[in-house]
Amino acid sequence: QVQLVESGGGLVQAGGSLRLSCAASGRIFNINFIRWYRQAPGKERGLVATITMSGSTDYADSVKGRFTISRDNAKNTVYLQMNSLKPEDTADYYCNAGRYYLDTDGQYWGQGTQVTVSS
Repeated sequence: QVQLVESGGGLVQAGGSLRLSCAASGRIFNINFIRWYRQAPGKERGLVATITMSGSTDYADSVKGRFTISRDNAKNTVYLQMNSLKPEDTADYYCNAGRYYLDTDGQYWGQGTQVTVSS
């Protein structure tokens, strides 16, 4: 089992920044990737950013150039630095981890952290 705990959400004005954290614990040696998803009210959950254990990163087009995903292996923590925030970034942000992308049953989720961007 892997436990994921997100933190860092809050209320920020448009143009501001927030840094989300995802702290992983448990059998993390089985993890090959960690991703950030978000879900706005009334919308489906969507992928925001991915980082693999080899360090590769990928981003949704809507956040490229504004968000940066990174990791601190010593702290078993993945971060999502969010700059130039827009009201449309308002959502619950979730951390997701797993070994294989297609093995959805074998993946883990955090409880989420809320981000609100005011205009």
